Amino acid sequence: MSKTIRFNAFQMNTVGHQSPGLWTHPRDQSHRYTDPAHWTELARLLEAGLFDAIFLADVLGVYDVYQGGVAAALKHGVQVPLNDPLALVPIMAQATTHLGFGVTCALTYEHPYTFARRISTLDHLSKGRIGWNIVTGYLDSAARNLGLNQQLGHDERYDLADEYLDVVYKLWEKSWDDDAVVKDKARGIYTDPAKVHPINHHGRHYQVPGIHLCEPSPQRTPLLYQAGTSPRGTRFAARHAEATFVSGPSKTVVKRYADDLRAAVAQAGRDGDALIIYAQALIITGETEAQARAKYADYRSHIDIEAALALLSGWTGVDFSRYPLDATIDYIDLDAGRSALASFSQADPSRKWTVREAAEYIGLGGRGPVIVGDASQVADQLESWIDDTGIDGFNLAFAVAHDSMADVVSHIVPELQRRGRYRHNYEDGSLRHKVFGQGPRLPASHAGRQVSIDIAPSTTLAAA
Repeated sequence: MSKTIRFNAFQMNTVGHQSPGLWTHPRDQSHRYTDPAHWTELARLLEAGLFDAIFLADVLGVYDVYQGGVAAALKHGVQVPLNDPLALVPIMAQATTHLGFGVTCALTYEHPYTFARRISTLDHLSKGRIGWNIVTGYLDSAARNLGLNQQLGHDERYDLADEYLDVVYKLWEKSWDDDAVVKDKARGIYTDPAKVHPINHHGRHYQVPGIHLCEPSPQRTPLLYQAGTSPRGTRFAARHAEATFVSGPSKTVVKRYADDLRAAVAQAGRDGDALIIYAQALIITGETEAQARAKYADYRSHIDIEAALALLSGWTGVDFSRYPLDATIDYIDLDAGRSALASFSQADPSRKWTVREAAEYIGLGGRGPVIVGDASQVADQLESWIDDTGIDGFNLAFAVAHDSMADVVSHIVPELQRRGRYRHNYEDGSLRHKVFGQGPRLPASHAGRQVSIDIAPSTTLAAA
């Protein structure tokens, strides 16, 4: 039986996001990112298109590798100015009923105790529609502004992340019993103290002795996304991720990521086939192929090479201002984005990408494919990607806000529905239930449900 194709919308609380330069297009509305109506309009559009979620990217630093400073990023609006993604969730949740919200939060720079409360609050306010894209960060500029000389090493960031996850799992899953909150007005008891437990976490990086501040939210733990495809990132995903996000310019790269992730999950004792994998893509479509090709040509004319290189330099840690545009690029093993250059050099081993070609490629939709055509042609290509790579769906970038998403909802969704490859309605329930159909909670076999805390009488909060 053919897989149902899933969509997320890949967005950011900023101008442009994955298509640097396209904010200059006359129809683009991404400059309205500070206007709540911009986000409620998008949320309603995506829900009408039965998207799983809006997937909100984030960074805590600026792209300052290119030319050794932030000027190019500021000039071209390369993910700066940038606002907090979490603040968008209550606004969009109020405007929708089913749409999920996957928020990117870098755990390296926020204490797990306060973060756990923030996510539980959003899960309550969204009625169980929150997801967390777990990232460790990759910009030294973020580390410097948070009091460090530079970020931790790549693998060390994941070591810290493993402990971080243990802390938040204990807070979300173990601190409060399901029936701790009784709301008994007659007896004047809101919460039964005997059913709330300090987590008593004492680790290498974190000391968290107390209780979670929030009562259990609909999902307790948010739906867990993860996006790392380095060897250490894959091992991390094998333990924690319920869904993953991959980026690559070819089926060869994406299939390898998907195969490696599923194998790692299986090796960790979980069901690799149950992992939901979304690949990045940009769809450019219209009523006819001619309209779609005309849009593609129009959008390409707005690609800004310098802006794209500022973005690529930040992803990779390589200052591309130092290289001629016709120079070829090769994989460089750095602590920034280990997968960014690799995805180019491995896409087609016989091809040598020039700096200009790489900039032109990521200048429209980032590191994923650009799929162009009428509804039937695009649907053919989406089916081919799903069937040939083993992924489950797509994180859809946009070229022009909100035209790109509107085109998908108007043209592509109905065509996929006609083919039996896209759902016709949402199920009720949490984001996790909508994605997996098995209720709001983490599976009992997941690491988040397996953590334990000491709830001996000496540590109980019960009254004497």
